[in-house]
Amino acid sequence: MSWIEAIILGLIQGLTEFLPVSSSGHLAIGKALFGIETADLSFEVAVHAATVLATIVVFWKDIVKLLQGLFKFQLNAETRYILLILLSMVPVFIVGMFFKDRVEALFGSGLLVVGFALLVTAMLLFLSETLAARRGGEGGKVTWKSALWMGVAQAVAVVPGLSRSGSTIATGLLCGVKKEEVTRFSFLMVLIPILGEAFLDVVGGDFGQSSVGMLPLLLGFAAAFVSGLFACKFMIAIVKKAKLRWFALYCALVGLACIISTL
Repeated sequence: MSWIEAIILGLIQGLTEFLPVSSSGHLAIGKALFGIETADLSFEVAVHAATVLATIVVFWKDIVKLLQGLFKFQLNAETRYILLILLSMVPVFIVGMFFKDRVEALFGSGLLVVGFALLVTAMLLFLSETLAARRGGEGGKVTWKSALWMGVAQAVAVVPGLSRSGSTIATGLLCGVKKEEVTRFSFLMVLIPILGEAFLDVVGGDFGQSSVGMLPLLLGFAAAFVSGLFACKFMIAIVKKAKLRWFALYCALVGLACIISTL
């Protein structure tokens, strides 16, 4: 992977991570277009960690408020919210512990899987927005039930082409959560899993032994972080205006293109 390819793929990751169009799917498409094959997922982990840091920057005040409430050592709204986030992590923790090899194998399965997963993303987005519109934009806060279901959606969304943000936001909307609430929770619930994966790779020496090379990793990280800052703020505004159907159309078209290209 050249440094130019790393920057382009980093930009793709940053711009698509917070949009409900699957960043992993677009990375797979980008790699296919450039003819890039990697022996590990170190680049994917690096650019995902970059977009998580972008999330921390955008939601810095929210995170500080949550931590302040947590260290009061009492059951308050902030502590409850953190417990909801921890609950949402259970499904992805199970997948990471027991099915990691199978998940990594999916990233080498080609564009056919990405294409069908994008079609599923499109259906989820269209269905969730349609039902949310019927409720007249009304909804409640994140509950224990909706947090768990969003966690299940996040765990399933390890499939490349199945958007993590799209799946979790759509699931939250289907559970009756208000759009603003579900967007905030969707972005915050991914912080610990992605940073945890990046930390394990650093401690385990996976980055140092990466087939990609340190310079492409650093350049991809930087590009993903900068573009992720823009995309995160943009996505918040988009979800509030309930324009998810346009992303559904985009996912459907790209998904069909991926399927046709493999036939």
